[in-house]
Amino acid sequence: PFSVGSHGSSFAHRSELRQAKRIVVKLGSAVVTRGDECGLALGRLASIVEQVAMLQNQGREMMIVTSGAVAFGKQRLRHEILLSQSVRQALHSGHNQLKDMSLPVLEARACAAAGQSGLMALYEAMFTQYSTCTAQVLVTNLDFHDDEKRQNLNSTLQELLRMNIVPIINTNDAVVPPPEPNSDLQGVISIKDNDSLAARLAVEMKADLLIALSDVEGLYDSPPGTDDAKFIDIFYPGDQQSITYGTKSRVGIGGMEAKVFAMLKKILVFLQVKAALWALQGGTSVVIANGTNPKVTGHVITDIVEGKKVGTFFSEIKPAGPTVEQQTEMSRNSGRTLASLHPDQRSEIICHLAELLTERQEEILAANKMDMDLAVNAGHLPPAMLNRLSLSPAKLNSLAIGLRQISVAAQDSVGRVLRRTRVAHNLELEQVTVPIGVLLVIFEARPDCLPQVSALAIASGNALLLKGGKEAANTNHVLHKLTQEALSMHGVKEAVQLVSTREEVEDLCRLDKMIDLIVPRGSSQLVRDIQRAAKGIPVLGHSEGICHVYVDANASIDKVLKIVRDSKCDYPAACNAMETLLIHRDILRTPLFDQIIDMLRTEIHAGPRFASYLTFSPSEAKSLRTEYGDLECCMEVVDSMQEAVDHIHKYGSSHTDVIITENEDTAEQFLQQLDSACVFWNASSRFADGYRFGLGAEVGISTARIHARGPVGLEGLLTTKWVLRGDGHTVADFSEHGTMKYLHENQPVGQPLAGQRDSN
Repeated sequence: PFSVGSHGSSFAHRSELRQAKRIVVKLGSAVVTRGDECGLALGRLASIVEQVAMLQNQGREMMIVTSGAVAFGKQRLRHEILLSQSVRQALHSGHNQLKDMSLPVLEARACAAAGQSGLMALYEAMFTQYSTCTAQVLVTNLDFHDDEKRQNLNSTLQELLRMNIVPIINTNDAVVPPPEPNSDLQGVISIKDNDSLAARLAVEMKADLLIALSDVEGLYDSPPGTDDAKFIDIFYPGDQQSITYGTKSRVGIGGMEAKVFAMLKKILVFLQVKAALWALQGGTSVVIANGTNPKVTGHVITDIVEGKKVGTFFSEIKPAGPTVEQQTEMSRNSGRTLASLHPDQRSEIICHLAELLTERQEEILAANKMDMDLAVNAGHLPPAMLNRLSLSPAKLNSLAIGLRQISVAAQDSVGRVLRRTRVAHNLELEQVTVPIGVLLVIFEARPDCLPQVSALAIASGNALLLKGGKEAANTNHVLHKLTQEALSMHGVKEAVQLVSTREEVEDLCRLDKMIDLIVPRGSSQLVRDIQRAAKGIPVLGHSEGICHVYVDANASIDKVLKIVRDSKCDYPAACNAMETLLIHRDILRTPLFDQIIDMLRTEIHAGPRFASYLTFSPSEAKSLRTEYGDLECCMEVVDSMQEAVDHIHKYGSSHTDVIITENEDTAEQFLQQLDSACVFWNASSRFADGYRFGLGAEVGISTARIHARGPVGLEGLLTTKWVLRGDGHTVADFSEHGTMKYLHENQPVGQPLAGQRDSN
């Protein structure tokens, strides 16, 4: 599973870091030491050891380049000096004077000598908890310049790794000489600090990955803290002219004081980036990240190895297209222009897209055939997913019809006045509809979703990021190209972006400053994963589609058989398919009961009460809250309509629930009492769909309690803003001694107010 010594070229993408076998972890002084730079950060160090041991036990070869000997030695020597003070002097001085007693300046090499053995003993004790053996290796710059010493070092480390031992490497600060000024100008990097040591070691040992941990987040394109500063997620060598540290380093090289750090900051940046680039050119991938942030410290190393967006990743291969962040920025900017278009213009774009779906049908179906052939040959998609992936002339025709419905609705969407109030004389307030902003829609193997969602976003003036399943890559590419062609007619081509990079969905969910709403469309597992991964971004969706059909005592036999069959069998993989059938107790052992059983006999999972009434033995339902997604369902018995409502509230998912009855009063009580996004009377649950509701299409189905619920069409992609038009009004005008009074008069929304004032 791992790529051993994949040298000559480093990994091009973060996702490939999972393959790294030989990994060097560099721990800067700020990571290893406490805030007072005297003593070790034991909790942080324990977390790092745990992560390294876990990766080692996975079969990877881990090496640690560590700082901390000087700090540990400083702590020990200070303690010894205090103890060496005479007891008499200590007693004579008094407690406060002893507390404030000045200590001599401690020489760094002496501190290193005193601290190296203790630091190693600590590492050994921590790794022993995970049945992992360690070995200490002390090096100096000369060990890399002398060929024999370098070869011996290489041989020693190779043997340690072969024996599944974690080498703990640090510079021998007790004897290390100053670096030679120009020795790194002929392709040899000097060992000036642990960054350069880690880089040199990683290349020497043909490591796949170097993780450099310090107290900085990574690199920024301008000084962090400034308004325009942007974090550099991936750094390419050609961009090195415009970088700076994520935050001011607390310790840095030699424990620099804050007042001199500002002068040397550029030098520090140059040294760390130079070491990283040197390792990159030697074939080792590099990530610079923060090892001190308590929010991520517990997982920073393993997250990096899993390919997550942590720190700055160095890559030699720059993708041809824009990054997802750049795509989001382009989409937002173009989306604002889209929102400012006249409604007729947005409607024209959607109509043109509908025309392209029929005019370019052959091109679309050819791309879809490529995806279908690949999926069939791979053999990993179930029939239901293959059905979703497949397009046909009939599907494209239905898509075009739905888009034209949306184009009509687009005429009255953005800028619609919902409420109008005359606050006071010549002070008029309006509540108007506006787009949400930037939408991220994630969908699986269902390419017809792309034009539907695009049309809804265009109609509502929203910018849109689309992340489709790789199974439909060819079809999605063609459909997105046609969407941008339609958008081009009014100069807003970039408003809809298709994310086709290697970005993980979890990484997209972290763009909380750029994305306003995430809409996952697909399996319940996908929705749950997105809801967990979203970092500060609202998610519109449903985690499960546990839909119920309740057959009342007064139900029509014909209606029951038609509705139950359609709800379960029309498309069992859909989220609006029936998963639980509730039947009234009075229907048991009636002809209707027998017909239901005959229709569903091979598909039944019996609930606790229902099993006791049967003459045959169906499988027992493991849970009354199960989404089967196939030709199977749960059946249970209830004593009344109220018990059915209670059962649905307890076990349902608030998606879509149905009552079948001829008793109007019973039906109305069910419709009023049941708290689900969709509640139906004598109709199949499969009607819970944007197209069938006349919305043209849906961006998804929501079971949330706020904003939109059920099939979410155009209205669900709008929010509101308040527009106040005054004439020099101030709040002071309405004070006790002011000259104005509040009116708060509701005005008809159809009455034109913009630009008009009272004539009096």
